[in-house]
Amino acid sequence: DEPFALPAAHPMRTVRALRTLLALPAARWPAAIEAIYAAYWQRGEDVTRDETIADALRQAGLTEAEIGTAAARADDPAIKDALRARTEEAISLGIFGAPAWVARGDGAPRLIWGQDRLAWVEAMADGWSLAGPPPGGARPLAIAERARPGTTLDVYFDVASPFAYLGLSQLPALAAMGVTPRLVPILLGALFRELGQVDVPWFAMPPAKQRYVGAEMARWAAWWGVPYDHPRKFPQRTVTAQRLCLLAARAGFATGLAVAQTLGRAMWAEQADLEDDATLRALAERHGWPADWLAQTRAAETKAALVAHTAEARAAGVFGVPTFVVDGRHRFWGQDRLELVARALAGWQPPTPPGLAVAP
Repeated sequence: DEPFALPAAHPMRTVRALRTLLALPAARWPAAIEAIYAAYWQRGEDVTRDETIADALRQAGLTEAEIGTAAARADDPAIKDALRARTEEAISLGIFGAPAWVARGDGAPRLIWGQDRLAWVEAMADGWSLAGPPPGGARPLAIAERARPGTTLDVYFDVASPFAYLGLSQLPALAAMGVTPRLVPILLGALFRELGQVDVPWFAMPPAKQRYVGAEMARWAAWWGVPYDHPRKFPQRTVTAQRLCLLAARAGFATGLAVAQTLGRAMWAEQADLEDDATLRALAERHGWPADWLAQTRAAETKAALVAHTAEARAAGVFGVPTFVVDGRHRFWGQDRLELVARALAGWQPPTPPGLAVAP
């Protein structure tokens, strides 16, 4: 639990702070980095100013002589060139955001992005190649805590999303906490259009990020021990599949989850075409789904219910899937936020930093 405050002046240019950091002895970097981050992200101070940077370095225990020397050297062409070279190196490695962790050794450098991937970084340090299961085997979500009595969990999803497929694969671990998730299938494409989002945000990413996120899907699958084979037909319209999920969810959580997982696995691990009625019919027969479900997907009432779910998602602040909403208030987006969802189910009250919106 670290203090956090979004600065009123965010984003700020950090080039001066970075040059000052490079002008310091490397042994001073850990303390200096922590102090400058605290100035920016805890106190909201203007880190573009030399005085702010100097004060942060004082709090890190640096001497006035060290601070003065670093401030003077920050304008040195050699320091400017060093920062430029490091940035160019990052680009060459496929880095598109920070923090980024790169392991070097045999083969190509291995990149992990994000503060929320530290378990992956540790596994990589232990020898994980990122291409198969981590050392010791797959690590599916396991939670020892129990949900707070009376807590609720709404799960908004569309099997058209690989993130939703992966997130649903770990939903039984949340249910085992003593909560019955409410499955809310939605039309993700319709939600995107209402929000002014492109239909496939993945395709709108910069090329480096697009390649990385594509690789991460296989990594998550290997980490959790879930089958994954990126569909050759992508994207797919999953309107009928989502109506099947809606009908299944009405039969109870277990049935709803089983159908959603089956449809997700069909698309994201078995190269199935969920736009094809024959494919859906074969899945229904293979898994013993009620014979009239496919016919019911064409009923006006079913269509209206899925539209209503999508409208509900937008009203709840959903902008992507999977989204998990605890107690109708605390919203978490992404298959990589399940541990936070579990903490909220157990009673943690997520703080809302000043300046950030909260779910209705």
